[in-house]
Amino acid sequence: MAEAEFDIVVYGATGYTGRLVAEHFVREYGSREDGPKWAMAGRSEDKLTAVRDEIGAPGSTPMIVADASDPASLESMCKRTKVVLTTVGPYQLYGDTLVEACVKTGTDYADLCGEPAWMREQIDKHHDAARKSGARICFSSGFDSIPFDLGVLMLQKEGQAKHGSPAPRVKGRVRAMQGTFSGGTAASLTATMKNAAKNPSVIKVLNDPFGLTPGFAGPDQPGGMIPRYEDELGKWAAPFIMATINTKNVHRTNFLRDHPYGTDFKYDEMTLTSPGEAGKKAANAVVELLKNPFGAKPPKPGEGPSKEERENGFYDILFVGEWPDGKRLHYAVKGKYDPGYGSTSRMLAETGMALLASDAGGGVGTPGSFLGEALVERLREHAALTFAVEQ
Repeated sequence: MAEAEFDIVVYGATGYTGRLVAEHFVREYGSREDGPKWAMAGRSEDKLTAVRDEIGAPGSTPMIVADASDPASLESMCKRTKVVLTTVGPYQLYGDTLVEACVKTGTDYADLCGEPAWMREQIDKHHDAARKSGARICFSSGFDSIPFDLGVLMLQKEGQAKHGSPAPRVKGRVRAMQGTFSGGTAASLTATMKNAAKNPSVIKVLNDPFGLTPGFAGPDQPGGMIPRYEDELGKWAAPFIMATINTKNVHRTNFLRDHPYGTDFKYDEMTLTSPGEAGKKAANAVVELLKNPFGAKPPKPGEGPSKEERENGFYDILFVGEWPDGKRLHYAVKGKYDPGYGSTSRMLAETGMALLASDAGGGVGTPGSFLGEALVERLREHAALTFAVEQ
């Protein structure tokens, strides 16, 4: 795509999260001569113009009118750019045509998808064709699942260096998090549940830790759905709502990289509460909360927190690597900003930047499989994430 008119197109720029992605390019690269050539895309030129002016983008910022219901407009958009970043979800409702257009035109693609059944459909449909066209289809390029995908990748790098082998067992533990669920997340979960009610094969993918690694099934995995006391950490652990998608992406990264973590690798994710009876009660309360995580009035797509709430958000994730001989390694990934919006928008934007500089081959993959440490460095420099060993 060296002849493309643009480096990056932000598709869905008039939506809540898409606007934040566009703001990142204005804030981070607007005054840099070596910044990317980027454009805003959406269904309405009037709305694009309004958002462009509201976020302080230059009046010369290109705008592209494209609509998920108009395949020709999506293919035309893809032909004009090297990378498409899309926030238009739920992807199982609006993503098929764009993925197909990117595969056909050899255009790189990144999204915020946390819908594993749809992702598996796209893998089955397009992985081989994307390898041939060179298109890199990069799912889950936000809080689900970049901090987890790259956190495991970096722990295993350190484990290999310190202990001579990857950790066959890794625990992902959310130590702290302040933020809110997005309307898009709520809509995606609702769409997935409706699809599962009609199609039993969806449930099979949702329940299978190796649902995104066709042709490979590793060992039985820790469930992570029952609260338990973590002796080493001195706290109770409760189920983590995003574990279903994150664990699948971690296994897909291992699969696509020819199993550098080993074919016997085990991984789970939980969220930590506190010690004692208070921690146990909190862990059990999480179980009840997950039965209806969004409450009586779930957020709507396009809704989100205020700028102050986004900037006051944060997250802190600990990864514990364990070896059979008792060796341990702790590795932490921490992020500033609300995970579902402020940090996610920065991660998606920097995934696009990393794809521009990558020479990885095409296919349907993950940020970890395509970009690895190169994306870690971008996130450190441009997205306020830290990745570090803990003593």
